[in-house]
Amino acid sequence: MRHQPRGDSRGILDPARLLRRVRFRRHLPAVALRPYVEHYWLVDWELTEPLTQRIVPHPAVNVVFRRDGDGPETAEVAGVGRELFAITLAGAGRASGVQFRPGGFRPFWGRSVAELTGRRWPMPSLAGRWPPAAALVDAASGGAGSPPAGRCDGTDAERCRALDDLLLGWATEAHPVTEEVIALVEAVRVDRTVLRVDDFARRRGLSVRRLQRLFLAHVGVGPKWVIRRYRLQEAVEQAAGGPPDWAALAADLGYSDQAHLVREFTAVVGVSPAAYARSVG
Repeated sequence: MRHQPRGDSRGILDPARLLRRVRFRRHLPAVALRPYVEHYWLVDWELTEPLTQRIVPHPAVNVVFRRDGDGPETAEVAGVGRELFAITLAGAGRASGVQFRPGGFRPFWGRSVAELTGRRWPMPSLAGRWPPAAALVDAASGGAGSPPAGRCDGTDAERCRALDDLLLGWATEAHPVTEEVIALVEAVRVDRTVLRVDDFARRRGLSVRRLQRLFLAHVGVGPKWVIRRYRLQEAVEQAAGGPPDWAALAADLGYSDQAHLVREFTAVVGVSPAAYARSVG
């Protein structure tokens, strides 16, 4: 089990610009939560000019608490995003988020996470569907639940402890294949040789149909999408470090040719790989 959160910038477009303008850091959750939660991410900003940040989403569910200035704290559950995500930050504010491992939110959600895919649910709208949401709504109305204001305020340790308390306070619904699904997705992430769904299923002793069902119910998207997304994120990360040999990178990442990589990169990021490489930093 890791003792430090991952330090890569995968999914973050122009990470150097982001880090110059905001305070961004990651922390590990309580030990009991690490099988399900990748890390907590904390962002604080105090900007003289608005910043629009774009993200190529991971195949992961996030729970996010955000406060702008002195306004109220909002909370939402963000399912796996299929499209490029953009957010504009202005003035002063902070956000505290939980990035679950792909497949790790299912024990907390209790049913297929595919219903969350491509959607961002304000926490109050999930009251009756997810217990933490009900507690926050109860607190907001003066009940006995956890206080909604300042829930993720204070030092990094205090914010992480609040997130730990939120998740540890709700019994998960254990599913016999959760560990298997998390391991399958992690294998896709780290093993560059995983390029085709049928080949990956064969290696793992699974039928393609069963692999697809597992990913849809527990991750929220199919295995082909996950494979392509991780490979594209790697291309984005390498481009941010300076223009690579695009033909060689396309071959390494399993694209049929450089043109295929260029088309997919452009479709997701909105600019060509070469244009993106020139723009970062």
